[in-house]
Amino acid sequence: MERSERPAEIERRLQAAFEPESLLVEDESHLHAGHAGAKDGRGHFRVSIVSQAFEGMNPIARHRAVYDVMGDLMKTDIHALSIDALASSEL
Repeated sequence: MERSERPAEIERRLQAAFEPESLLVEDESHLHAGHAGAKDGRGHFRVSIVSQAFEGMNPIARHRAVYDVMGDLMKTDIHALSIDALASSEL
């Protein structure tokens, strides 16, 4: 996948899985240029998401759910993923 397509694909997958009330996907790869983990070409991303789907889930379960949705991207396109996941009631 082209680097420029990665944020949109991350957003598409999160939208489909969680129907979020708010979602922000930031590509922070430029902040990690030269980092050993960035040498393989995968990116660094930050996700902020608010969804009813996270109600009743602890933070670890929310992160696991997001990682599950990313699936193969974690092996092919994403090196690091920072996640801020909130339930709707936490706003």
